[in-house]
Amino acid sequence: MAVQDIMPTWVGATAKQIARGVRRGDVSATQVLADHLDHVAQADVDLAAFRAVRGGAAVTEAEKVDEQEDLANLPLAGVPVAVKENTPVAGTPTWNGSAAMRTAVAEADHEVVRRLRGAGAVILGVTRMPELGLWGVTDDDTAVTRNPWDLGRTPGGSSGGAAAAVAAGLVPIAHGNDGLGSIRIPAACCGLVGLKPGRGVVPCQLGAEDWFGLTEHGMLATTVADAAVGFQVLAGRAQEKLVPPQRLRVGVSLRSPVRGVSPDAPNRDAVAAAGRLLAAAGHDTVPADPVYPTALGLQGIATWFAAAAADVRAVGVDRRSLQRRSRRHVALGEWAWRRGYVREADRLAWRERSIGFFADHSVDLLLTPALAAAPPPATNWSARSWQANMLTNIRYAPYAAPWNIAGLPALVVPVGRRPDGLPLAVQLVGPPGSELLLLGVAGQFEMEAPWPRHAPGYPRVGTGSPASA
Repeated sequence: MAVQDIMPTWVGATAKQIARGVRRGDVSATQVLADHLDHVAQADVDLAAFRAVRGGAAVTEAEKVDEQEDLANLPLAGVPVAVKENTPVAGTPTWNGSAAMRTAVAEADHEVVRRLRGAGAVILGVTRMPELGLWGVTDDDTAVTRNPWDLGRTPGGSSGGAAAAVAAGLVPIAHGNDGLGSIRIPAACCGLVGLKPGRGVVPCQLGAEDWFGLTEHGMLATTVADAAVGFQVLAGRAQEKLVPPQRLRVGVSLRSPVRGVSPDAPNRDAVAAAGRLLAAAGHDTVPADPVYPTALGLQGIATWFAAAAADVRAVGVDRRSLQRRSRRHVALGEWAWRRGYVREADRLAWRERSIGFFADHSVDLLLTPALAAAPPPATNWSARSWQANMLTNIRYAPYAAPWNIAGLPALVVPVGRRPDGLPLAVQLVGPPGSELLLLGVAGQFEMEAPWPRHAPGYPRVGTGSPASA
């Protein structure tokens, strides 16, 4: 029996399965794309994951993949991929989260998009994010992006559209970027694997100042294998292989970087469950709390403010055209910059201290909660005050930001579910160069306690057996 007889649709298959099917000639890139475009047309009405679907342009790209004579060296041959809307895709406007921040149609691809295309991927569309990528919730005055696990909840942010798209099977993997948790927070909200590489591992070239070195590009995926191939493509390291890690010593910490904010019971339970998974894989766990200086929070917030102001200056828009919450944020960024509160020396000091943490505690990795609370409601946060957005973001997602300031690799991996059925996750942090180690440990989690690859009820089309592909 031919594989195409077994697979009535390729929606729901992994990126690796699709690429293998295209390379073997079991399916065309054009057919894979058509299946996914049909699914997007059905499901994204409720989710609002995509800012724009490329339609005909994507079909042309898929046809070019099918015309290539040698597909053997394309790790993402024919795989539909979504790109976050702040990253230039040739022939498409770069929205940056709102009409006010939208820039003209890009003449050339960003380097990470070029690498995705070079690996055989087909850019299906661009996914939504909050204005300027500032928030851990995704909405604007045109739509509220919703979590496929619960349409009443946010998929997180700022790569919220990317996470919603992957969790619903609209695409098998999606590009995101992470300035203060913008890959890891949505991954945790939507039950995905999300890796933020270390500083300089993937070309950034984002916005005016790369958020002063805080931002990195990465991928969101439903499996560790897909997360790994996505990372390898973006980092130009396609020849490297994941190896199951030998016995590690992992520090475990529930301590919150934000004073007065602590993880709720389900997130504490997730860390305990992750500790048991580490033990089952042969690793040792020990208590090890990073010391988060008060000045670190102030420095991180000042840099966050100033990054927004720099991006607005670069685009050349009047901040009065921005959303209410963003106007205040940008004004504070201009003030922080004038007062000299954004200092590279402070960021370097925290980086050195963070790297030293692993030696000081004799640990290879750090395990923390991914979130402190459940994802907030999916609503019109863009119309609410700056204070309401700030408090909501800090209270539910305080754990990601320190590792952007330090420039260390960090990964979120699913671990069970909350009592209300929403996914739970934990964060693993490593020293510079530990991306493949983090993925290797996440792979051990996946083998010991597999998670649902998609939200219940998704994909909304009949699928065959992906294992047969």
